[in-house]
Amino acid sequence: TKVTLVLIFLNVALFFFIFKFERNWRTERASHEARRRVLGPEIANIQSLAITGLTPEQSVKLAKRHDGWYLTQPFEWAADPLAVRRILNDLELLEPVSSFAVRDLAKNNQKLADYGLEQPKLTVTFSAADQSDPKGEPRLLGPFALRIGDKTPDGNQVYVLSPDGERVNVVGRSLVDSLLQPVEQLRWNQIFSIPVFEVRSFKLQPSAPANLRIHLRTNGDRWSFEAPIIARASKTEVVLAINALNNLRVKSFVTAPPPNVAPATNPTLRISLEGNNRTETLYLGTPVAPAAASDTAGALPDVEYYANMEKKDALFTVLIPGELRRKLDQAQRELRERRLLDFDIRGVTALTLSTPNQAELTLQRLESPTATASAPWQIARRDPALGSAIQPADGKVIQRVLEQLALLSAREFLSDAPTRADLENWGLTSPERKITLTLANGPNAAPTLVSLEIGVGSDHGKTAYARVGGADFVYEVDAEILRETPVRALDYRDRVLRELPAGAQIAAIKLTDLSTKVVIFERTLIPAAPVVTPADEKAAAAERAVPALLTQLRTLRAKSFVEDQFLPNENVAGESRPWKYQLDTTIALVGGTAGAQTSTTTLFIGERRGGNSQQAASREFGAVWELEQPLIDALWTLTYGPHDPGPPAAPSPAPVKTSGL
Repeated sequence: TKVTLVLIFLNVALFFFIFKFERNWRTERASHEARRRVLGPEIANIQSLAITGLTPEQSVKLAKRHDGWYLTQPFEWAADPLAVRRILNDLELLEPVSSFAVRDLAKNNQKLADYGLEQPKLTVTFSAADQSDPKGEPRLLGPFALRIGDKTPDGNQVYVLSPDGERVNVVGRSLVDSLLQPVEQLRWNQIFSIPVFEVRSFKLQPSAPANLRIHLRTNGDRWSFEAPIIARASKTEVVLAINALNNLRVKSFVTAPPPNVAPATNPTLRISLEGNNRTETLYLGTPVAPAAASDTAGALPDVEYYANMEKKDALFTVLIPGELRRKLDQAQRELRERRLLDFDIRGVTALTLSTPNQAELTLQRLESPTATASAPWQIARRDPALGSAIQPADGKVIQRVLEQLALLSAREFLSDAPTRADLENWGLTSPERKITLTLANGPNAAPTLVSLEIGVGSDHGKTAYARVGGADFVYEVDAEILRETPVRALDYRDRVLRELPAGAQIAAIKLTDLSTKVVIFERTLIPAAPVVTPADEKAAAAERAVPALLTQLRTLRAKSFVEDQFLPNENVAGESRPWKYQLDTTIALVGGTAGAQTSTTTLFIGERRGGNSQQAASREFGAVWELEQPLIDALWTLTYGPHDPGPPAAPSPAPVKTSGL
């Protein structure tokens, strides 16, 4: 208890000391600091500032507004915040090296004129806001005037008369340097100040045609045209255009404008950026000088224009890059989104393709497409002759088709209001391809259908014409998209014909030449035969080909499908030929023996027709397909290896001639 009472007493004493003595010391120190400064509390929260010199070039006026500092003389323009901050800091921290009272000048037979303060070289006049009452409206204090006279004999300081006119202060000449900044350093060179992330609307209005107004607006991370058409805009191109506008700088201010130059009255182009509760509009007038011709590559030259900003009287010139002017003049084409379709590949649940005189093909995703592009797909065909059929589809092939559709871009924007004759000329009255995407919108929402029509002209060249369902716009696109979106079900069929499970093994293989009925190669793998070292290189090559053959037979894949049914003969360039080889594969369960439960798969194989072309067929799989390269190489070793004569023999050395004795 005693210790606690002592500690309480010491705390009381400490707090008494802080409030009684420390507080007075701080107040006295602050008062001392204030006495050392030339300007007192009136310097706080300056709202306007005027610098008056002996010449008009040295006179400027600045005013503080809600969005920053502005020059009001010699012209109306935004001020550089760093330059203004330098002046304010120099005024707030202005300390005298020495000072003396004005009333003492007469005692020494001196007057203000001896220090250049009767007709000062510079006068700084400012007003400040009094915010002593936080609840009330701030009232304006001042104006206060700070007069700056001659330099001291050593030239390092200047004489300054305090605002109350009672003391002459000797201060460093850095104040004069900041006050005498040329107007080119005080003004803000940037024309537009709304950053690209704040821009909500972008408007263009050229002088001709007079009724043309281009209006773009953003909704989140997407830009779109609202006038003169309703269409998607390219976010990348719009952002680049706005950044280019923000990079424009005033080249020079025009104090003596030539006659008939009034950009705001008769602009050649009106540019507006709308941000958060503020809008900035630039009026471009006539060129300062006749524009030069385009160069040999067709690039437009940079042109200097007379210009002014809305609600500002200052006339200035600005250099517009040729590329930026081209984009602004052709904004309907240059800023438009060239990608035809806007969809998320992961959200596609079905893809339907059709072409004239052929059954419609539908590709369906089997499970919810919430995330991966590897979700399984299936082919759903509805052929009146064959009926309905469901087959597994190759997800990688469909993924590529969807990627090509997502990247499909317009080469040219042909027409926003095509006539019937235009559609017929572009092949869109009977399109070569109709594509419909079904997009999921959540478990409880109806899916969205996005359709695309692609036509070909009478020339059937490398150009195709496309139109998105629900819109009249016609685009010129690369005809390669027709090859990338085939309607044949075979092109989407799953390439994996068979993949043996872990519980199955290949028990035996036999390769027979059907033309001679001769067994070319036969091997029993269960039970495993004893390993015998081949006697020659040809037999060793055949042995080395067996593991590659077994690997390909465990996972049997097609490089591409030729027919969707088994054919008893091979079709080579329109000629029917019998199959050349028969490959029988015996499959047994793990642990099986020669008498265990087995099954046999038979493949019919044709002649090799090139380095990477050889066909196969199977009744079990109901298809004719092209073999993959590893299987082609393994079969080549087994079928043609025994007949390969090998490299030519080295010539025998010539007999050595000897001379008789």
